[in-house]
Amino acid sequence: MKEKVFGRDAAVPHFQQQLAIVDSPATRFESFLFDIRQLVQADLFDSELDVAKELSRKKFTRAAGALAGVVLERHLGQVCENHTIKIAKKNPTIFDYDDALKNNGVIDIPQWRSIQYLSDIRNLCDHSKGADSTVEQVNDLISGGAKVTKTMF
Repeated sequence: MKEKVFGRDAAVPHFQQQLAIVDSPATRFESFLFDIRQLVQADLFDSELDVAKELSRKKFTRAAGALAGVVLERHLGQVCENHTIKIAKKNPTIFDYDDALKNNGVIDIPQWRSIQYLSDIRNLCDHSKGADSTVEQVNDLISGGAKVTKTMF
C-alpha cells in the first residue's frame, strides 16, 4: 500500500508559479517592444517637428502648421491607445482625442483647453476658410505640439 504524501492542492500553487515563470518572458518582451516603439515614434515626431520649424522659418506657415498638427494628432491617438481609450469615430481629430482624454481623466481642463487652442491653429492651416494662421500661431502649434509629445504619455 502506497502512502499519499501530497495531494492535488499542494501541486496547484507550484504549477501556477511555474506557469507564471514561463509567461513572464512574453510579457517582458511585449513591454520591451512597446518601449522601442515609443522611442522610435518620439524620434520621428521630433524630426517632423524640426521640419515644421524650418518650414515656419522660411514662411511656409500653412505647411508648417499642417505638419505640426499631424504630429500632435498622431501623438494624442497613441496616448489614447496607451490608456485603452476607444474613439468611436472612424477618422478622429485632435478635438476627438482631446475630449476623450479629458473625459477619461488623463488630462485636466487647462491641458484640454491648451490642446483645443492648438487644434484651432491646425484647422486654420489645413482649411482655406476664413483667416490664415499667423507665424506666431504656427510657432505656438509647433512648440505646443513638442511639449505635448514630451510630457503626455
